[in-house]
Amino acid sequence: MDARLTTEQLELRAAAARLADDLGPGSVLDLDDAERLARLEKAVTATGWRTLRSDGASGVEVAVVAEEFGRGLVDVPFLGPVLADDLRGRTGEPDGSWTVAVGADALDSRGIERVLTLEGARVLAGRVGTLTPGADLTRRTAEVVGPLETVGELAEEEADRWRALALVVTAADLVGTSRGAHRLACDYAKVREQYGKAIGSYQAVAHLLAESLALIEGSVSVLRHAAWAVDELEPAEALRAARIAKVYCARAARTVCETSVQVHGGIGNTWECLAHVYLRRALTSTHLFPVSLKEIDLGLS
Repeated sequence: MDARLTTEQLELRAAAARLADDLGPGSVLDLDDAERLARLEKAVTATGWRTLRSDGASGVEVAVVAEEFGRGLVDVPFLGPVLADDLRGRTGEPDGSWTVAVGADALDSRGIERVLTLEGARVLAGRVGTLTPGADLTRRTAEVVGPLETVGELAEEEADRWRALALVVTAADLVGTSRGAHRLACDYAKVREQYGKAIGSYQAVAHLLAESLALIEGSVSVLRHAAWAVDELEPAEALRAARIAKVYCARAARTVCETSVQVHGGIGNTWECLAHVYLRRALTSTHLFPVSLKEIDLGLS
């Protein structure tokens, strides 16, 4: 495989990054800014990125957008709707406001009406209920209103390919979250002074940040392969690559985000510091479509 992004993919990444930088939350207080959220929702809707798969986008292209949205803490629905779009396209469900469910929770549910979920090979549909409290301050979950209705059944290979995409998208969000938390820590280390010098000039801090960067680069590498594999390898191979990426990226993201909190020192443990928002998002993405090492070792489908 060629791990390099094409010109079009680089342009897509730049567009997603601009949107995240311009309208993503720049502080914890911004999370409650209804006007900003409305503008962000309008912008994401206008791009059509929630229907990337039905528009013919590859797994790499979906991952590129998910990564930038994780980096910028984009706090309107994307992950759930883009996965629902792929699943909807496999079953012929009509256009509309869709997300996906994991267990009893509908993901990314702010403003969403309908939910799809995959149980074995069966695709089930239901309605999104009341929003529920959650650890992630950037993505809202909701109850799934039953009873769920069977709307289609996928071939085993189709189901595996969708599960691979789901793991890749959550892994991409983890990589982006890692990058955002690392940038936050680096920016702070440049301006926070101790003993008359910026703390980033001390080896104890610089080494922590360098180790985080190494983890991020490893995550990018394993993610790129898994994202490419979604469409290019056999479904079972794509699913294995996605599982490996999810485990690696999740473990790396937790370390990077906790390091960001540590670099911030005392302020990193306060509500006002964005470091905990990144950590919350990383931990939530880790538990979406969970993967065990046993599944990887045994190559289970």
